[in-house]
Amino acid sequence: MREKILDILCQVCGSEEIRENPDVELYETGLLDSFGTVQLLVAIEEELHMAIPISEIDREMWATPHKIIKFIEERR
Repeated sequence: MREKILDILCQVCGSEEIRENPDVELYETGLLDSFGTVQLLVAIEEELHMAIPISEIDREMWATPHKIIKFIEERR
């Protein structure tokens, strides 16, 4: 699951830095923005068959790849 989420993040963010540094601050570094968050949610729904309402997401919860992975794994 972890690798699949990292693949999705790398694709949405357009950077392998996510895989190299899973503690990178996605929003602070500009790797992810609000539009990217929507793209990420759509990709997660399509590839993992898991719907996550945008209302359940905030920047602190999804600040790093590690936090996103943890959030998704806890929901499975």
